Parts: sequence; structure tokens; C-alpha cells
Amino acid sequence: MATILMPIPSRDFDPTETGVPWRVLSGLGHHVVFATPDGAAGVADERMVSGRGLGPLAAALRADRNGRAAYEAMIASLEFRQPLTYQAAAQQPFDALVLPGGHAKGMRPYLESALLQDVVVAFFAAEKPVGAICHGVLLAARARTPAGRSALHGRRTTALLRRQEMLAWSLTRLYLGDYYRTYPMTVEDEVTAALARPEDFEPGHTPLARDTPERPNGFAVVDGNYVSARWPGDAHQFALSLAALLAPTLAPP
Repeated sequence: MATILMPIPSRDFDPTETGVPWRVLSGLGHHVVFATPDGAAGVADERMVSGRGLGPLAAALRADRNGRAAYEAMIASLEFRQPLTYQAAAQQPFDALVLPGGHAKGMRPYLESALLQDVVVAFFAAEKPVGAICHGVLLAARARTPAGRSALHGRRTTALLRRQEMLAWSLTRLYLGDYYRTYPMTVEDEVTAALARPEDFEPGHTPLARDTPERPNGFAVVDGNYVSARWPGDAHQFALSLAALLAPTLAPP
């Protein structure tokens, strides 16, 4: 079975985009290793867990019952409670890399980490499976190869859609300000600018309902050893697509 690195920030990561991939991959027998900046267990975005502060839209915006259940199981696990530091993780071998997302401001040190960007480049260079969802795609897009191009240059990808980001922001800005705007530029715009061609960004079908363990019908883009997805509603399909990439990697010669 594979040993998979999942770096997260100290706070504000999305509970579904971490919990569901952890539950799916762990359930298949893979070992997920977490890493944080300082080696202390991370804390998810509390609004996405509890819904507090989200106002009348809490039920729609917070993690659903599947995401919350996966998150609660994950944070009780030994591997989550004993993460590596980013520095230690960068020095150890792993079979695959998972980059979860989140939109609150605590995500910025993770998204802007030069060390993690180097890790991303190394995984792509080694042709090992890489999965990125939502803002996690932004981390991959910011990673620069020795040639100065994005690690995603020449690849097809998706990420949090502009219309998703702007809708959440416009519906909540009166009482949450820029909570849903991690940066002035949207995720889709920054990611698309890093690609070889604008058409390499794939928006997929209109994201309405979240997928489930019983119906993993979310949207994911698979391009070689790379899989990407847009939002927590794609998390089950994202995790299963990444698991499928691991199968040939682990097959005997």
C-alpha cells in the first residue's frame, strides 16, 4: 500500500477536503501522513465544521454530514495528532501527494510556502501521483520548475471556479467581509494564468449538490499522474480518482 503525504496549514483548512480523502484512502489500506508548519496538529476552519457565523446559509455552506463524520474520524487518528513538520516531510520519501484546500486567511502560509512548492515540483518530476482540490490547486500552480514555469504548465486541471468563489463572497460579504476571498484574484483566474493554454482549465458540470460515499459523482480531472477537483462537493470522486492512480504505481513489475 502507498504512503501518502498530506500537508495542511496550522489552521483554516477545509474539513471535507482533508477528511474525505483521508477516510477513502485509509479505508483502502493506504497510510496518510500529515505535515504542518511546526509539527503540531492542525485545526480546520471552524465555520466550515460548525456553521457558526455563516448566518442563514449555514446549512448550505458548512461541511455536510459526510464531510463532518470523515473529519471527526480523521482528527481522532494517531497520524493526524502526530504530524511531521513541512521540513521533515520534504526530506522523506512518499508515494503520492494530496493538496487539500480551504479559503479562510489561515490558508495563506500553506499556499505561499516555498518549501511545499518545491515538494510539489519534486513529486511531478518523479512522476508520482499528485492530487489537488479547490485552493490546493493554487499551491500546485504556484510551484515553479527549474525552467521557471508552473508545475501545472502543459497539464489539464480544474480548481475552485470563479463563479463559486464570487457567489459565496457576494452572499456573505455584508456580515463576513472577505472571508470567502483568500486573495484579490480568484483561484480560477490565477490557476488559468499559470497554464499553457486557457482551455486547459476544465470547469466541469454546474456544481450544485455534493457527492456522497454512495454516489461519488463529483467532478475530477485526471491528467496522467495528476488529479484535480473543484470544491468539497467533489471530494469523494476526487479521492477515488487518486486511489485509481495509485493502483498501477503499486502493481508488481
